Amino acid sequence: MSAVIGHPGSHPAPHDHAHDHDHDHHAPTGWRRWVYATNHKDIGTMYLLFSFTMFMLGGVLALAIRAELFQPGLQLVNPHLYNQLVTMHGLVMVFGAIMPAFVGFANWMIPLQIGAGDMAFARMNNLSFWLLIPAALMLATSFFFPGGAPAAGWTIYAPLTLQMGPSMDSAIFALHIMGASSIMGSINIIVTVLNMRAPGMTLMKMPLFCWTWLITAYLLIAVMPVLAGAITMTLTDRHFGTSFFNPAGGGDPIMYQHIFWFFGHPEVYIMILPAFGIISAVIPAFSRKRLFGYTSMVYATASIAVLSFIVWAHHMFTTGMPVTGQLFFMYATMLIAVPTGVKVFNWIATMWRGSMTFETPMLWAVGFIFVFTMGGFTGLILSVAPIDIQLQDTYYVVAHFHYVLVAGSLFAMFSGFYYWAPKWTGVMYSETRGKIHFWTSIVFFNVAFFPQHFLGLAGMPRRYADYPLQFTDFNMLSTIGAFGFGLSQVYFLVAVILPAMRGRGAPAPQRPWDGAEGLEWEVPSPAPFHTFETPPRLNASATKVLPGAAA
Repeated sequence: MSAVIGHPGSHPAPHDHAHDHDHDHHAPTGWRRWVYATNHKDIGTMYLLFSFTMFMLGGVLALAIRAELFQPGLQLVNPHLYNQLVTMHGLVMVFGAIMPAFVGFANWMIPLQIGAGDMAFARMNNLSFWLLIPAALMLATSFFFPGGAPAAGWTIYAPLTLQMGPSMDSAIFALHIMGASSIMGSINIIVTVLNMRAPGMTLMKMPLFCWTWLITAYLLIAVMPVLAGAITMTLTDRHFGTSFFNPAGGGDPIMYQHIFWFFGHPEVYIMILPAFGIISAVIPAFSRKRLFGYTSMVYATASIAVLSFIVWAHHMFTTGMPVTGQLFFMYATMLIAVPTGVKVFNWIATMWRGSMTFETPMLWAVGFIFVFTMGGFTGLILSVAPIDIQLQDTYYVVAHFHYVLVAGSLFAMFSGFYYWAPKWTGVMYSETRGKIHFWTSIVFFNVAFFPQHFLGLAGMPRRYADYPLQFTDFNMLSTIGAFGFGLSQVYFLVAVILPAMRGRGAPAPQRPWDGAEGLEWEVPSPAPFHTFETPPRLNASATKVLPGAAA
């Protein structure tokens, strides 16, 4: 690839690996390397390990919920503890697992993909990670507070939040800290992408993962302060005599919902746009084709971000909204399906007549398209106000957002992990184990969540610890699927992650995938501690080195 010239990492021969690691002699070692980490790769690794730990914690909470729902009646937990489990499962998964995992991918891959030596603000990068640890501890230990963990649902709606014990304050503080971490990470990503691209890399030659994260970072900066405002008002209602959301003092609980969902709906796209970027890297690599419609993908991502700000009240069709408001939010929500459909069409068009092979990253990517599209269609159904009024707060909604978040965000992250892990660790994972992880996950996921559509259509409400007898069979099926899915992730930890971290496996070549294109494949595997000390230069004709670059 003569398109890239001028940096020491280009096309090293096998004997160059030792030379590259000579650059690492001044890299810190031991615990200092991690505590004082300023290298984007180390910080990315810590984000990913932290998020996987929180993912396992959130998974245990989810399995406790499903174990209780295996049959009618109260078996394992009382209703109040059940509500605590539901609340903490949501908060841990959204703020502790999904968001930090994508920031981990951003830290690892954005500097490699744009040819930057590191992130723009290395020390701020370190601080934004370490803020997460006390926040996670405050969330995880809230079960031990007097009165137990918050039990107001992950949306922490008033007036329930005004009646919770001291753990509610702990959760509010934890969310503030995680929000500060997100904002610092976003500033870092924006400055890195806009200011530190390699010479010759225009914005429209960037890999789509960088584009999706750039747009996501702007979304985060826009909406995290909105969440901070909502929970601060909750805090002052609880302790300082204000009545923002307390009807007894003239407050309005519905106002909380408006403020929360003005944050919450863009937040949904914050958790899926980086996933679109990962899938847009994986599909072309294993189709051995350029990404179809690169420019339209960039514009579709930007339009999703803009539209996400005008649809928040579709979560609130049952709050007594005037018909005009219902119509506006219904049509605006339907409109978001258009750019999302553009993306799905472009991925399928990329695969069309490509030389496709189905290594593990591609399996996860195709699985993502299948199940995410199903989640998108159920979302379209819920956007129709008369239908949503019937399905509001039923298991249909639970099924919908798990198809989007688990089968969306999580499956894309697994795809990205298998795709880039050889570059991170320097060893190839076992293809057989990866495929076992994929097939068990996708089968058990659908066994767990597909029946919940029928439960919701039959009228089973969410957040209840008990249910009538007629819902038993589907709940049993759902619980079996959930435990199977959970065990699949334990298998992933034991059979894939731990061997990779210990360096067990065949040494990874510099470019482990035939169709992989981009600057990250121009450095050795594993990527040296300091990459791109001399920025790579892209020739004006460098169209092949970047996935989907405009010709």
